[in-house]
Amino acid sequence: MTEVDAAYIAGLFDGEGSITYKKYYERKKKGNKVNRYKCWRIVMEISMTDKFIIEWVHNVLGCGTVRKKPRKGGHKMQYRWRCCFRDAFHVCCLLFPYAQVKLDKISNIIDHYTPDNPIPSNVIDLKKYRELHK
Repeated sequence: MTEVDAAYIAGLFDGEGSITYKKYYERKKKGNKVNRYKCWRIVMEISMTDKFIIEWVHNVLGCGTVRKKPRKGGHKMQYRWRCCFRDAFHVCCLLFPYAQVKLDKISNIIDHYTPDNPIPSNVIDLKKYRELHK
């Protein structure tokens, strides 16, 4: 991925994307006892009617899924790219230097996965960075 691609995708996220970083508690019964477990919901998503852009984002980032959502009432078909958890962390690391509007949520996800080992803001290829700093 080039810096231009990363900046463009960051702009798409700022305008058309959504990022969910949320803690919730799940209840599970074990016999007569109910246990509560802390869980996280970490999701990144871009939704739009331009299929080409959504597929391009999917190909450039190399992660996530693409789905289409039929719309009623004569509206255009909507396409969605979505990734979760570690894939979202990878995407956040790529977009961090270029994001503006969603920067707080992107920073939260990066901090969630690297509380003691922050990633520099100029890292473009996270895989290469991880290999060099093992």
